[in-house]
Amino acid sequence: MSDPFRLDSKRAFVTGANTGIGQAIALGLAAAGAHVIAAGRSSCAETVTLIEQQGGSAEAFTLDLSDPAKAADSLQAVDDLDILVNNAGIIRRADSVDYVEADWDDVMDVNLKAIFMMCQAFARAAIARGKGGRIINIASLLSFQGGIRVPAYTASKHGVAGLTKLFANEWSAHNINVNAVAPGYIATNNTTALREDPQRSSEILARIPAGRWGDPSDIAGAVTFLCTPASGYVTGTVLNVDGGWLAR
Repeated sequence: MSDPFRLDSKRAFVTGANTGIGQAIALGLAAAGAHVIAAGRSSCAETVTLIEQQGGSAEAFTLDLSDPAKAADSLQAVDDLDILVNNAGIIRRADSVDYVEADWDDVMDVNLKAIFMMCQAFARAAIARGKGGRIINIASLLSFQGGIRVPAYTASKHGVAGLTKLFANEWSAHNINVNAVAPGYIATNNTTALREDPQRSSEILARIPAGRWGDPSDIAGAVTFLCTPASGYVTGTVLNVDGGWLAR
């Protein structure tokens, strides 16, 4: 009997795989046996090297999600994908009364429109092949909460959660499972300033029942599980990986 937690012979496309959570996801999928296409606007050469050093298989792919239609079209250059992980995203901060339209459009294009179009392109190909597949979208705690000074990011991440459920409703009959993972406070470059601020770090840790910042590998483990046969009956869910933050 094959191991239901393995991804041998599967091909996975991971966006934003050059660093942080995206890089960890790419490494996790490769460790489970998948061939990983590590995609990003910046070079993913480091990610490919790390995967190869651990005995895995990977390749780099240049992808700019600021043009969602062009990005989705680029999937046609990648043959026979089994897994799509939409991890890439951007954030722009300002008080809502001062938020400018250009920042709103930039964030929504990358964080929501690109995800819709990437999922659509993946599903069209998967349905045509009749093989099914797995889509994992990276959501956020702000898929559930409002946040402060990040109106476009909050709106986009609420949208990611909604689209994930809609896609699951439409595509599960085609054996395409669609889920999302919502990371909590993870120790990446994006949270360096928070972690180095004693007061803010203390306030954040005080609310996390697990008592620690998350590691990118925590997200990778959840994403990898949702890509394996072991999660075959899981679809339409948004899995919080937050150390208990939302339970507090």
